[in-house]
Amino acid sequence: MTETPKMNQLIQQHILEHEMRLKHVDTLLERAQSGIAKAGGGDAAEQLASAKAERDKLAGHVEEYKQRPPGQWSEAEFENKGPMIIWDTLAQQLERLVERMER
Repeated sequence: MTETPKMNQLIQQHILEHEMRLKHVDTLLERAQSGIAKAGGGDAAEQLASAKAERDKLAGHVEEYKQRPPGQWSEAEFENKGPMIIWDTLAQQLERLVERMER
């Protein structure tokens, strides 16, 4: 796809959406880590480790997006909501974990 002002705006918006989800997940991870530190937790610690691994994998995609030249983007990537669903699912899992720990 050729580089245009509209394309650049779409790219920046796409990256920003991923960064916002990353920040939300990081906040939830901090809260979960704090809850584990206070209460201890075997199963919760395993869930947190799994969530961190998934977060790191997704964060790697964000870094790839930032490094990708505008000419290497396609419109299909902007329409593909799969990665956003993964971010949202991860956030929901962490929210449930944090909720359980903060009770």
